Amino acid sequence: MRLSLPSLSLITGIILISVSCNTNRFYRETHRIPDGNWDTKDKVSFSVNIPDTSKRFSFYIDIRNDVDYPFANIFMFLDTRFPDGRIARDTVECQLADYDGRWLGTGSGSIKQNRFLFQKGVKFKQKGQYTFSFEQAMRTSELKGIRDVGLEIEL
Repeated sequence: MRLSLPSLSLITGIILISVSCNTNRFYRETHRIPDGNWDTKDKVSFSVNIPDTSKRFSFYIDIRNDVDYPFANIFMFLDTRFPDGRIARDTVECQLADYDGRWLGTGSGSIKQNRFLFQKGVKFKQKGQYTFSFEQAMRTSELKGIRDVGLEIEL
């Protein structure tokens, strides 16, 4: 039996949609930055319950910026509060534009969406509630042009 070109296209499309929807997403949340102005005093926090210490996770940071954002990158501090109360701090840099000033990421128009792999294969040592808090660490107290900050965790 021979399939016509439209039939093959339809079957290929269905397969691609099924595969792309089959993620191992464990957690995903996005916080909107009011008026696209991120003040250094404003933290963006995510609370995640980790019930299983035997699995490995990958962490992604999602950033939505508008094309009026004045920098090619963004530096952020990431504080991780563990279930036992300890806190660890990381400094994260996300590249939003290339060296020629062209915006990276996806999206048409004035908003660009970027997804950055932060850590891969993380194994938690404690069960319980973790809090991940981001604060912008640029050299300006009010950072214009960042619309949303998100955290995604996959198995």
